[in-house]
Amino acid sequence: MKITSIEAIPFAIPYLKPLRFASGEVHTALHVLVRVTSDEGIVGVAEAPARPFTYGETQESIVAVIQTLFAPQLLGMSILDREAMHAVMNRTVGNPTAKSAVDMAVWDVIGQTLGHPVSALLGGFTDSMRVSHMLGFAEPAKMVAEAERMRDTYGITTFKVKVGRRPFGLDVDVCRALREEMGGDIDLYIDGNRGWTPSESLRALNAMADLDLTLAEELCPADDVLGRKWLVDHCNVPFVADESATKPGEVTRELLSGAANAVSIKTARTGFSHSQRVLFQCDGMGAEVVMGNQIDGQIGTLCTVTFGAAFESTTRRAGELSNFLDMSDDLLAEPLEIVDGRLSVREVPGIGLDIDPWKLAKYRVDQSN
Repeated sequence: MKITSIEAIPFAIPYLKPLRFASGEVHTALHVLVRVTSDEGIVGVAEAPARPFTYGETQESIVAVIQTLFAPQLLGMSILDREAMHAVMNRTVGNPTAKSAVDMAVWDVIGQTLGHPVSALLGGFTDSMRVSHMLGFAEPAKMVAEAERMRDTYGITTFKVKVGRRPFGLDVDVCRALREEMGGDIDLYIDGNRGWTPSESLRALNAMADLDLTLAEELCPADDVLGRKWLVDHCNVPFVADESATKPGEVTRELLSGAANAVSIKTARTGFSHSQRVLFQCDGMGAEVVMGNQIDGQIGTLCTVTFGAAFESTTRRAGELSNFLDMSDDLLAEPLEIVDGRLSVREVPGIGLDIDPWKLAKYRVDQSN
């Protein structure tokens, strides 16, 4: 059960419409397919999304670090030696999505080798999660129309609204329109991607005090140390650390400093192994969690629900599992389906990531194409 090859294959799939938010916008999924093969011929798969505006990684840097550093160092190691693998990869700083994709692909190999679903190996709490849909910047009427389509077509009733524009009234108007048009049977929460100052954030929260928001995420930068703590002290809903808490040590810092009291877990940046560390820290400290979205495709989304469904505390809130619907296509041979507002794990050995070779050949952008 040794690793014999690790591949990093860049691919590009356009989005049906740009997704805009305070820290950037995305028009095309410039992701990297990571494949880990064992000496028994078992292939594990995961996806690394390039998010230079959040983590500094590009598609080219992900491919380079995997091909030139990680793969040569990990070849020949047992697929069960996950801690040893991370010790090797952590000699290189940064590169969270590259490391996480390798980790999840290894877990996929382990699950297939042992003949069990990865979600069961992780914890096996349940077989599905409620779905939250993320709404990017647009006019209020367009965002309401998208939310209504998601509710009517897929049964989704939880929505994460991107905020952080100036003047903040633009985003207040959107949230108010969503609440007024869709009523009290939907859950709304907001994500500022560090777009506001602490004072702007509190003014916006006060202006939305009657809208029954459930969470507020990264409204201002964590580097605004005193202002952020002041804001969290005055925030009447859980304040979520996301891009400010990308590894276990940062999670501890944000929670203990009072800069957040909830955490977004994203398997795209902490894989399965380090997502466990983050979750168990949050459980032990009494902090709520939400399964976040890295604008993942179907591969990344299936990894997210695989982890989220494995634990009780990650299923208390809807997971951000639907933005693959904004992509024009994907690589999975069997597409994901959201039914009655829920997404299920795949009850097969591993994660259940069967890649369509024709689609991979169509969308890969390396020299092998």
